[in-house]
Amino acid sequence: MLTGHHLIAGREAAADHAPFQAMNPTTNQKLEPFFGEATADLADEALQAADGAFDSLRMASAETRAALLDHLADEIMALGDALLERAHQETALPMARLTGERGRAIGQCKMFAALIREGSWAQMSIDLPLPDRVPAPKPDVRRVLLPIGPVVVFGASNFPFAIGVVGTDTVSALASGCPVVVKAHQAHPGTCEMLSRAVFNALRKAGLPDGCFSMLHGRCHDIGTELVKHPLTQAVAFTGSLKGGRAMMDVAAARPHPIPFYGEMGSINPVFLLPGALKERAAKIAEGYIGAVTMGVGQFCTNPAVVLGIKGADLNTFIHSAGEGAQKVAPQTMLHRGICETFEAGTAVWSTIEGLKLAGQSAAEPNNEASQAACRIFTTTLDVLESNEELQREVFGPCSIVAAADSLEEMLTFARGLEGQLTAAIHGTTEDLREYAALVRVLERKAGRIIFNGFGTGIEPCASMHHGGPYPAASHSFFTSIGTGSIYRFVRPVCYQGFPDDCLPAPLQNANNAGAMRLVDSTLTRAAV
Repeated sequence: MLTGHHLIAGREAAADHAPFQAMNPTTNQKLEPFFGEATADLADEALQAADGAFDSLRMASAETRAALLDHLADEIMALGDALLERAHQETALPMARLTGERGRAIGQCKMFAALIREGSWAQMSIDLPLPDRVPAPKPDVRRVLLPIGPVVVFGASNFPFAIGVVGTDTVSALASGCPVVVKAHQAHPGTCEMLSRAVFNALRKAGLPDGCFSMLHGRCHDIGTELVKHPLTQAVAFTGSLKGGRAMMDVAAARPHPIPFYGEMGSINPVFLLPGALKERAAKIAEGYIGAVTMGVGQFCTNPAVVLGIKGADLNTFIHSAGEGAQKVAPQTMLHRGICETFEAGTAVWSTIEGLKLAGQSAAEPNNEASQAACRIFTTTLDVLESNEELQREVFGPCSIVAAADSLEEMLTFARGLEGQLTAAIHGTTEDLREYAALVRVLERKAGRIIFNGFGTGIEPCASMHHGGPYPAASHSFFTSIGTGSIYRFVRPVCYQGFPDDCLPAPLQNANNAGAMRLVDSTLTRAAV
């Protein structure tokens, strides 16, 4: 049964300040119970508890932390259909989508458990001493990655499981040995409470202190600001809008001791259609494009918002097919009324721009009372796209623009002027890819992930995935918020010189009991020293 309480290190704190309720976006009905705004005092209590639990978590064995994640996977599953039903009520996401996302969240727990059990992720490096070296002896020097301390997590509205309370940010931080304080998403607070209780159950089964985790509610920016500026916070993970992310990023940078802010803030994810692909399969590409634009009602940060091709009959075929495809897409309910209103306002602005035409939209009218959005595909020329900044800003939802260029050189010029992107896609033949290799070279400087003959929607959580990109897509292009590489946001290297073997962290000791891969005198090996 939901209480609406803040959950601080296992303690339930009544949420009676500025109470609010979740809304069912399909029916506009308020959902029980009431939640409330967390205060600065509660933020301090949560972070004090996290700091107090830090040593217990970071000194716990890799097996203990892995067991925590295994228990968490079990606890998520144990919530059963009640979790799916509450998330469906709060987000309008289909039950099939939520079931799949729950599987992804569970899979991420197990993926990180396997990562830390194996151990090589911590990048151990050992340089053995040479006491007889002249003119000066070489000391014993060893380096390993260690957790940094309490992490604050802001989850996403569009992924309540996989990028939320038990999403990649939380799971990778706990795996590294960092306690977590989550700011619950205001659009699905009941889902956040259920998942937070699962975290506490997992901590207790693993024998770890409740202070390793807390969850605070809030709708306004005040509680987020309090969490980011708190002196005990050591890093922040954020998924959301550029406006909100930049505000928190500035708070993190303005602290007396600035901390890393890992923000994933969206992009327009350009798609480039090369001549060979358009000639061979324009209609087929258009079919996949409409599927990507409307997947999840367009509520993905990797939604293909801009498509470029060289003007001509083949591009016209693509535009015609995309317009017809858009007409067949039924309007669907968005995550909450605020997102729907922003979508409508954004596309309304587009509709006033001279030279931008509607190529196709959902044949059925959206039900505004149910926060529905219709698919809308626009078409224009590249010069109109380039001369209107409004067309190069993300409008979150099922809309996109197809722009016609006069030449490849014009497409290259546009690509060179792009801001940082999470993804960029190229559709072409193998010959196209070779002939237009210059486009790939440009996109390597602009995007975190480049896709050939596909679209950015649909992310595979794995070791090779990079979900990030140059600013403003993300706050730091080196780091990913999806996949096992996300753990590196919450650690830093520590070097030990001249330490006795039994006083070193276990991963650096001579025995190498975990059998992890280590760099010993510049050679990778799993052998003991």
